Amino acid sequence: MASMTILSLASATPSTSPCPPKKEIAGLSFGQTLRKDGGDLFLKGKSANRVAMAVAAINTSRFEGVTMAPPDPILGVSEAFRADTNDLKLNLGVGAYRTEELQPYVLKVVKKVENLMLEKGDNKEYLPIEGLAAFNKATAELMFGADSPVIREGRVATVQGLSGTGSLRLAAAFIQRYFPDAKALISSPTWGNHKNIFNDARVFFSEYRYYDPKTVGLDFDGMIADIKAAPDGSFVLLHGCAHNPTGIDPTPEQWEKIADVIQEKNHIPFFDVAYQGFASGSLDEDASSVRLFVERGMEILVAQSYSKNLGLYAERIGAINVVCSSSDAATRVKSQLKRLARPMYSNPPVHGARIVANVVGDPTLFSEWKEEMQLMAGRIKGVRQKLFDSLSEKDKSGKDWSFILRQIGMFSYTGLNKAQSDNMTNKWHVYMTKDGRISLAGLSLAKCEYLADAIIDSFHNVS
Repeated sequence: MASMTILSLASATPSTSPCPPKKEIAGLSFGQTLRKDGGDLFLKGKSANRVAMAVAAINTSRFEGVTMAPPDPILGVSEAFRADTNDLKLNLGVGAYRTEELQPYVLKVVKKVENLMLEKGDNKEYLPIEGLAAFNKATAELMFGADSPVIREGRVATVQGLSGTGSLRLAAAFIQRYFPDAKALISSPTWGNHKNIFNDARVFFSEYRYYDPKTVGLDFDGMIADIKAAPDGSFVLLHGCAHNPTGIDPTPEQWEKIADVIQEKNHIPFFDVAYQGFASGSLDEDASSVRLFVERGMEILVAQSYSKNLGLYAERIGAINVVCSSSDAATRVKSQLKRLARPMYSNPPVHGARIVANVVGDPTLFSEWKEEMQLMAGRIKGVRQKLFDSLSEKDKSGKDWSFILRQIGMFSYTGLNKAQSDNMTNKWHVYMTKDGRISLAGLSLAKCEYLADAIIDSFHNVS
């Protein structure tokens, strides 16, 4: 009521409201400055000016300087897709697995475990800061191997994180605090959120060459040269398997050479593993790059995510592992990771952690999970082959599309530029990121020929 009275008085509009009790509002004492004249209330001189200033203050937000943020380059694609009413529309932007009917998929083994958890009646108490102990044990063994010396010797500091993103962010905060002068190297291109994570953690980074547009393949020589040129002791961010966005991975021989250079330069490898088991269909094969570095005795960081391989997108379940040269160092590192996590989010979520622990910890459920992963990976390989076949059959220009088959995982880097990607969306209603990346996990066999038509048109007819 007091604000309404001020507005009425400041505009000199007669008010029939009774005079409120004497109190201070915006520096104005009503009992001292109001007077009655014919039943209406008026203000005089400086008092009226103060009221006008108060009204201006009410109408001006303290947040006027906050600008509108641009749409997220990946999640914004889904928003645009939902607004499109065309029946032919296709969402190949976000990396989320879909069935052949292009519907979200909850793994059968996940449903089974959730029913078991419901029957058991687990409580919802807070987890420790480092997360669920059974999950941490299972996830470390999954990454490094249950018989790995680093696990036997207690040299791995594992902390449950908020999926891959949260685990990367926690590690970046650790780097900033204990290696404030260190530089990070990330691939060019890389997953868009990597740059956001390092920027927000105040970790300085530069890029190393990775993608060769001429071959639509790996620029291995450029990658090696840039890692060699980096200051000694840099953190080198590597994609453990199924590089995002390119789908281009080093060969086993190339991984050996990458490890050679990193060791020579005393760099610290920092692996982002978001697709273990989901890329090749084999958990061990997709962890081979990480295990190579561990077997060489290197201290490394590894961020994990279960969004893709267990379909736990919304559960935000992952981990950060730091492999140390001694168990004492691992204990101290873990204590500081927990210290950093406490003011960030305090405790991680329990539901997804229990799912992972139950699946990995039970031999029967574990086997069922591996079978489902192979089916999902196989479906993606199937649409990858079908897309290549459709492109090769339809495109009469002689262009070699075989790079699509050489890529791995849920993404394909098409080589389309921004203008061509815009044409894919504006003309063909195919939604994708502007760097030319498409998610094959969102493609069906039935849509491959349509997508091939869109790619051929965009590649040849848009400069």
